[in-house]
Amino acid sequence: MDIASPPSVPAASLKPRILPRPRDAAVEARALAEGLTPLQARVLAGRLPGHTGELAPLVSPSLRHLAHPERLKDARRAAERIAQAVVEGEHIGILTDYDVDGITSHVVIRRTLHELFGVPESRLHSLIGHRIHDGYGISLPLVERTLKLSPRPSVVITADCGSSDEPRIARLREAGIDVVVSDHHALPVEGPPASAYATVNPTREDCDYPDPTIAGCMVAWLVMSLARGVLIEWGVLPGATPKLSPWLSYVALGTVADCVSLGGSAANRAVVAQGLTLINRMEAACWRAMAERLGADSVPFDAETLAFQMGPRINARSRLDDPYAALHFMLATDDATAARHLETLDQDNQSRKAIEAEMTEQAKVLAMPQLAADAPALVVFLEEGHPGVQGIVASRLVQAYGRPTLVLTPAAQPGMLTGSGRSIEALHLRDALQRTFELAPQALPRFGGHRGAAGVGVPREALEAFREAFLRAVGEQLGDAELGPRVFTDGELAADQLALSTLDELEALGPYGREFDAPLFEGSFLVERLRPVGADGSHLMLELSAGAGAVRAIWFRALTPGEVPAFGVGDRLHCAFKLNRNRWRGRESLQLMIEHAEPLG
Repeated sequence: MDIASPPSVPAASLKPRILPRPRDAAVEARALAEGLTPLQARVLAGRLPGHTGELAPLVSPSLRHLAHPERLKDARRAAERIAQAVVEGEHIGILTDYDVDGITSHVVIRRTLHELFGVPESRLHSLIGHRIHDGYGISLPLVERTLKLSPRPSVVITADCGSSDEPRIARLREAGIDVVVSDHHALPVEGPPASAYATVNPTREDCDYPDPTIAGCMVAWLVMSLARGVLIEWGVLPGATPKLSPWLSYVALGTVADCVSLGGSAANRAVVAQGLTLINRMEAACWRAMAERLGADSVPFDAETLAFQMGPRINARSRLDDPYAALHFMLATDDATAARHLETLDQDNQSRKAIEAEMTEQAKVLAMPQLAADAPALVVFLEEGHPGVQGIVASRLVQAYGRPTLVLTPAAQPGMLTGSGRSIEALHLRDALQRTFELAPQALPRFGGHRGAAGVGVPREALEAFREAFLRAVGEQLGDAELGPRVFTDGELAADQLALSTLDELEALGPYGREFDAPLFEGSFLVERLRPVGADGSHLMLELSAGAGAVRAIWFRALTPGEVPAFGVGDRLHCAFKLNRNRWRGRESLQLMIEHAEPLG
């Protein structure tokens, strides 16, 4: 699909290049020596550059590879404070972010306190900020709401937020509330918030936990697991009290949706693999309701189901409205309640898609002058944009143009802009924002995030100063790296490898996700048949042949509505594609999922 552009931006520079993924020969040799197939070894070698540790924990994920939560700095202190609150009958606030990581963290904490520790619902207070009215993290409106509660909680447990919220934590502390922070976002240069009772964050410089890439929901799960251990030590709970293992279903969803690393992280791979096993038992109403909505052929769920079906629906509610419907959906105890809340989430997701499409087109127009200037990153301000879909729009621009992108819109606070960013593999976005702050502190009073995604608050009058400092910070980190949209593949497959058995071979290496992308291959095919499909005709259904065989393929968003394909029956295509298991009425067949295709002359 061609991308419209003004003459000042060469069309070729916006056209994705299909390139072979670099492979680590040493990793490939070790994988072969450890008994993996040549194709599996090739896939691993393209995803674990420089990996010198054992391959087994990554290839065969297992919970035995999880480090003990005691290794998290402050975890014991946090667990003992939570245990004290349980024993003394204190009111407890649960304060989490509004995205999937935050919502799943909330479920883990709340279900543990109520179902395992016996805390009555009347003593638990769910505190989730409204994205638009309250903002991210421990916002001032959320603090005010907490202080107005009656009875007021004497301890607040955060998850997926809090590391950068010292002023608001100080306000809660002054009111006599202990704040136990559990988070995974990078800390500010001054370190953990001084007013917090405890700060559990694997990215702390003084933290001994071996994996700093775990998601916020995993940090919460580890803290609550340790609190269970403390209550057993104190004799409050019997030793036979169930572990938190069933909640790994929620941790799997939050981990996948938050785009943390599934590459060299044995912990993340283990919790996602175990979580998917639990999810596919369909014991919770939320999973059953989603399976019912997606259809029988969607089961069993895999990591892509979580990333592209579950995650967007939960996120959509918090992006556009109040996130409590997502919490109620996840906590539903019967199918009818879950289905009712899922209907709300689904409607919001449809609205989100329409808003996203319009904003993406506007953002692409505004990005063109920056592309023409060969800017190392894109900073796009949408005056009428919806703040709830900034991150998704940024992702679309990263995909289209191969550059780190920040999308900003007006904030609820007068005179301020709020923004979300997404990055490319070569750039650590949180580090780039830290450098931006050093260059222009007045232009970036608030920011947070991690390597691949981040959020910012920028004074409206400082937008250009922020843009200039951010571009300098990105340029310093990227150096002379060549930028542009790229599609990296794992090479070609032989004709006899276009089979379900090959897909079985690849699925054995799962789960796939950020920094452990699903295998993508390339090859040339003859177009035997094609037809536009979908409500607006933007997708293409194809039948392709290579050698003696033919295979069906689907290319989503291949065309803009009303566009005519640039190729036809009898033409040859160079395709980048994934292997997909197409299920229909109980039968399985192989289908190619086209990611990009170019006609061959």
